[in-house]
Amino acid sequence: MDPIRETVREHYADAAIKMRSTGSCCDSSCCGGTDAISGPIGEAEYSELDVKDIGLSLGASLGCGNPTALAQLHPGETVLDLGSGAGLDVLLSARRVSPGGHAYGVDMTDEMLALANENKARAGLDNVTFLKGTIESIPLPAASVDVVISNCVINLAADKSAVVSEAFRVLKPGGRLAVSDMVELEPLAAEVKSALDAWAGCIAGTIPVDAYRATLEAAGFRNVDVEITNSFGPGEAGLPAGSGRIGSAHIRAEK
Repeated sequence: MDPIRETVREHYADAAIKMRSTGSCCDSSCCGGTDAISGPIGEAEYSELDVKDIGLSLGASLGCGNPTALAQLHPGETVLDLGSGAGLDVLLSARRVSPGGHAYGVDMTDEMLALANENKARAGLDNVTFLKGTIESIPLPAASVDVVISNCVINLAADKSAVVSEAFRVLKPGGRLAVSDMVELEPLAAEVKSALDAWAGCIAGTIPVDAYRATLEAAGFRNVDVEITNSFGPGEAGLPAGSGRIGSAHIRAEK
């Protein structure tokens, strides 16, 4: 396993263990930590009632947005969450695509998969499947899902082209991509971009908006839309002094 992937895996394995014992991840090193990200981005976009209806709390999210709302899911659809973590977005999606629909989550971390299946049992939903795998090699057949969502995960991948190409592959013609992710708004210092802990913290792996859009279009996506929802500079969201700016974004596209 490459160093970036192994660092990310270890980081979120530790987060899963902490969540199982306390019900919440996180310090400022998680994508949805107890800094600027976790308040205005991670929690405010969710309905507390919706989360309580599936037996969870907002501490189950490590993300930077709410892709389940962004995707505008409908009954009967099949949805896939890339990097599904503790399963919050998968379980919310399962509620929205019922009756007749199904929600899949794929994650590479055994500890997160175990936690997600515990949360599935707590929610009492049977139209949910959690799969072990990487987002660069999704364990589903081509043209098998209507919607691909992801919450602050694609930035963690070193090979974003592979992730986006896989998302395109598993989508049906006319399928939708709806992603909450972090992007680079102003260049980050080289030492930040190369720091493994900054990769796991959703900082070092961010890319500029134009590069993100170009990656999607190169994979075949059309009608790409990127909306910046929050911006963070040095001293915010885990950024050290003098290290540029990052931001959260809503990203939509169609196959």
